[in-house]
Amino acid sequence: MKVKQILVATDFSPSAANAMEYAMGLAALLKLEICAIHAIHPTEGINNSTYNAIFIEDYYRNKREALKEWAAAYTAKDIFKEIKVSTLCEVGFLKTVITSHINNHAVELMVMGITGATGLTGIVGSNASMMVTKVKIPTLIIPLESSFPNTPAITLATDYDTKLSATDVTALNELIKAFRSQKMQVLYVEEKSDSKHIQTGEDRIKTIIPDIELQFNYLQDSSPISGIMDFIEKNETDILCLVKHHHNIIYRLFNRSTVNQIMNRSVKAILVLHE
Repeated sequence: MKVKQILVATDFSPSAANAMEYAMGLAALLKLEICAIHAIHPTEGINNSTYNAIFIEDYYRNKREALKEWAAAYTAKDIFKEIKVSTLCEVGFLKTVITSHINNHAVELMVMGITGATGLTGIVGSNASMMVTKVKIPTLIIPLESSFPNTPAITLATDYDTKLSATDVTALNELIKAFRSQKMQVLYVEEKSDSKHIQTGEDRIKTIIPDIELQFNYLQDSSPISGIMDFIEKNETDILCLVKHHHNIIYRLFNRSTVNQIMNRSVKAILVLHE
């Protein structure tokens, strides 16, 4: 049986370092391994005028050694010394390198860092935005300002139409268990609904997330986006879980600056889940 991993994408930036620190804390709680992954862009390190095969191989080798040293700085800490950390540094586009790894390993969660609300484009920056759009694996997005929480307040925003994949259900339940959370807020987001739809949705959520008290909330705001932001601010949400579905309201949040605004509020992390 393959050992489950947390995958951490790194570009050696401070935000990636912060995400790695967060992931190490999660790995300790969940008893998982970590794989730190770095993708070398196909044109990176190549001198266009005088391409030198020997030089480029040295460049790749140095990058791989740099990644090993980067990861070793975390396992050197006493609190993380029991966590097994591997590294993967490959030439290719980030999506391709990560997808290939996911196809051959039991990855439970991907963790990506972002620089903060001022430096974001789209949802969370080009790489993270692309990954949550193209790669269907639970992805935890950590702003540079966030640190690993003790008992985070978790909010799940859903329209009840989207059915979470088994992988994502497992990841969410294990996070809840690891953090020893006693309750979770469920925020129902929909433009129109009826009582039967709401009851069916509540029952489904209770079935797939059975080991925690669920508190159901319904947006009264005419604008779902401002409603979500008001709710997470009043409830001091640490981790906002968004279920990505191609046609729903929550998916449309991914195409505008809304998440930037959310990150400016009280949210410390966003967990992107998929169908």
